[in-house]
Amino acid sequence: MRIRRFHIIQVISGCDLWEDNVIQGFYQDSYDGRDFLTLDKETMTWVAADIGAEITKRRWDVEVLDNQQWKRYLEEKYIPWLRSALEYGKETLQRKVRPTARVSDRSSHDGLTTLSCKVSGFYPWDITVTWLKNGESRQQETYSEGILPSGDGTYQTWVTMEIDPKIKAHYSCHVEHESLVEPLSVSWEPNNNLFPVLAGVITAVFLIGVIIGVVIWKKKRPG
Repeated sequence: MRIRRFHIIQVISGCDLWEDNVIQGFYQDSYDGRDFLTLDKETMTWVAADIGAEITKRRWDVEVLDNQQWKRYLEEKYIPWLRSALEYGKETLQRKVRPTARVSDRSSHDGLTTLSCKVSGFYPWDITVTWLKNGESRQQETYSEGILPSGDGTYQTWVTMEIDPKIKAHYSCHVEHESLVEPLSVSWEPNNNLFPVLAGVITAVFLIGVIIGVVIWKKKRPG
């Protein structure tokens, strides 16, 4: 009985063209969904992701002419294609949309508070968002949900951080994006959360007072 086994080979290649005209081309193979080989353009050799790729690496490393051709292909052929795509779609691809940020909080475990900063409506997708405590970055304590599409051609992201509300400190959400002349900073104001509650209590007291006044007035009316 013959058993057929299928394997999947995936290839990704492309290039990055930065504003200072620095070109970064890349070529990578994967085997059955795992990283396999990556071309190192500086040494013109292949980097094996695991032991299973070592045999193929040794075979491909000696193909000097093929490796040189791949480097020229990545750095010369891809660039005109990329520039043409940018020119045709520059109104969309090269636009810059400013982000908006909103901070909130919620009770967490053991009396802690989770601060959340939602940043949305920005383009392009590359952005840096972190929480600051008294002006100092708390990157190691910040958890990011990743950058996701918003569905309207822009992107959104969330970053959270747990704090002890009993420790007095100033917390702010710090946003850096190429559409901003200066970083965007939104402070967390814990006292603001009491305003809706106080407003509700005052309204309730006022309504109760009105009702009691009406009842007393009716009782004192003649007849």
